[in-house]
Amino acid sequence: METFNASLGKGFILVGFSDFPQLEVFLFVFILVFYLLTLLGNTTIIALSRLDVRLHTPMYFFLSHLSFLDLCYTTSTVPQLLINLCGLDRTISYGGCVAQLLIFLALVSTECLLLGVMAFDRYAAVCRPLHYTTIMHPQLCQGLAISSWVSGLVNSVIQTGLVMAMPLCSHRLNHFFCEMPIFLKLACEDTNGTEVKMFVARTIILIFPAALILGSYGHIARAILRIKSMAGRRKAFGTCGSHLIVVSLFYGSGIYTYLQPIHRYSENEGKFVAVFYTILTPILNPLIYTLRNKDVKGALWKVLGKGTDLV
Repeated sequence: METFNASLGKGFILVGFSDFPQLEVFLFVFILVFYLLTLLGNTTIIALSRLDVRLHTPMYFFLSHLSFLDLCYTTSTVPQLLINLCGLDRTISYGGCVAQLLIFLALVSTECLLLGVMAFDRYAAVCRPLHYTTIMHPQLCQGLAISSWVSGLVNSVIQTGLVMAMPLCSHRLNHFFCEMPIFLKLACEDTNGTEVKMFVARTIILIFPAALILGSYGHIARAILRIKSMAGRRKAFGTCGSHLIVVSLFYGSGIYTYLQPIHRYSENEGKFVAVFYTILTPILNPLIYTLRNKDVKGALWKVLGKGTDLV
């Protein structure tokens, strides 16, 4: 089969949702609204974490990083998708595709690691409350955040290099952005060796943090069950419930996309799953943390109250 070298041509064609023309107008409006809400919601959490002294804690330090990640990786895909849905331009250059893949993988990998760090933070808060401030001191928090970002970038560089080194059989990507499984489907040669290397890297990024999260919440559950008062239990569950919901949504879609065998990967299903974790999950994060968290709601009303007083 003839190979296609995108770096020497005009790049790639992103098919997007052109196979479903009856959905394109609906998807455009739906995605635009949710994208704007994502920008507003996550920017609000970052601003509140900075402005309200009560939120100057490790939990909200990591939450502001999570919100910034969501802003970045949504912005790395959604504007391109909106242009695609308008039918104005369905192409992307080779360099643009490499950059998008590199940035998206780096952000997603960083979020995997950051969610594991946040689980450890909840473990320290619930299971070691008397030593919490000693354990989660500012230097450790900054070190964990920086390590997550650097590790995510390193993983992305490795996987992007492996993917883009493969000869491809077509320049048509049946997706709305440059995502790794699509390139594996288009490979013209046996990719078993490359897939094994990439699977190991994905397993480290996905499974190790997931194991840390499960272990942390196992200890948290035992600690909560030992609390005698119902009020204490509710407070402990409230502390961890928001994070657990976010983890379930993110890891569920991530494992479906990145850990299933490539021969079982459905391109059409993959597009709709990608809409969920690139558009819906980032807006659910601020909603979950705001609606279920008294501190964030209190900080929001305090800021809005000040704004009203100034008018």
